[in-house]
Amino acid sequence: MGLPLGAFAQNLVAESATVDCGQVLFRSPLTVEYKLTNKGTKPVVIDDIRTNCGCTVVNFPHQNIQPGTSVNIQAVFDAKQLGHFDKKIGIYEQGGKEPLMLSLNGIVVQFITDFKGEFKASVENFLLEDGEIEFDDVNRGDQPVQKIYIKNTTDSDVEPVVMHLPAWLSANVSPSILGPHRIGEIYFTLNSKKLRDFGLTQTTVYLGDHPGDRVGENKEINVSAIVLPDFDNLTSKMKANAPVAELSSNTLDLGEFGDKKKLKGELEIKNTGKRELEIRNLQMFTSGLEISLSSMKIKPGEVGKLKVTATPDLKKVKGRPRILMITNDPKHPKIILNILAK
Repeated sequence: MGLPLGAFAQNLVAESATVDCGQVLFRSPLTVEYKLTNKGTKPVVIDDIRTNCGCTVVNFPHQNIQPGTSVNIQAVFDAKQLGHFDKKIGIYEQGGKEPLMLSLNGIVVQFITDFKGEFKASVENFLLEDGEIEFDDVNRGDQPVQKIYIKNTTDSDVEPVVMHLPAWLSANVSPSILGPHRIGEIYFTLNSKKLRDFGLTQTTVYLGDHPGDRVGENKEINVSAIVLPDFDNLTSKMKANAPVAELSSNTLDLGEFGDKKKLKGELEIKNTGKRELEIRNLQMFTSGLEISLSSMKIKPGEVGKLKVTATPDLKKVKGRPRILMITNDPKHPKIILNILAK
C-alpha cells in the first residue's frame, strides 16, 4: 500500500524524522532508531506501521504512550541492493487517519571508504579536515558546496550538528549518527543571493555532538565567502581599455615582534591600464591588522600606497592573516595580500 506524504500525526512527534545513514555495507542489515514523543493530552497507541518496501522492518511498542513520555522504535534495513536508498515509514495512531512520516536514506556500497587525508583541525569531540571553510570567487546567484571530513574521537555514538548558521549558509552532516571513531562528512552550501555586498563576508559556526549542544570557542569553525563583481557584459573594447592593477608584491613580510609593540610595512599598487582603477572594497580576514590606502581611486600610470600595521593581537588569531581587495579590474577583480609576521 502506498504511503501519503506530507502529513503528520496529531500527537506523536519525532525528535529526528529523517536519518541520513551515510555509507552502508552491502548485505549488512542496518538498525535505525527513532525517538517519538506524545505531545498530546491523552494516551496514544501505535496502531499500524507501513513502509514503502519489504526491505525495511519496523519494531514498535504496543502499549499506551502517556502524554509527555517518549518511546523508541527501531527500523531494520536489509541493505540487499547496492546504490542510493530513501525509505519511508508511516506511523499510524489508533483512531487516527494521517501518519507521522519517518525516513532513512543513504547509499549501500561494496566497501566503506574512509578519509585518507590529514585532519588539520579539531573541535571538542571531533577532528576536522579543515577548521576554515572558504568560498572563493563566488558570483551572485551561485550556490557552491564545500565538503569537509570529520571524525568522532569519542567512544560513543554522537549526532553531529552545525549550530548558529547564518541565513546565507546551510550545512548537512552525513551520516546523521556517527559511531565511535568513525568518519563522516559535512556539506556546507552557500546561497550567494542572500549576501548583499561584494567582497568578503565572514561568520563563525559551531560543531556540536548533539542537537541543543552549547556553543563555545572549542567548537568553532570559521566560514568566509568572497562575492565578485560581474564583468560578463563587458565588450572586448571595454576590456582592452580597462584598468589593470599591479602590486609590488602579493606577500608582505612584517618581520618579528620581539619587543616591538607594532610591525609596519608598505607596498605599492600601480594602475598600468587605460582607465581609473577603483579599489571597491578593502577588508581583512583576521583581526590584529590595521590598514590605510593613499587613495581608493588610482589614475592610469599612477601608484597608490597601502600601509599595513600589525598589532600583538595578530599572534592570537587562528586564521591566516590576509588582506582582500575587490577592484574594477576585470582580470584581477579579487587580489589577496598575504601578511607574514612572527
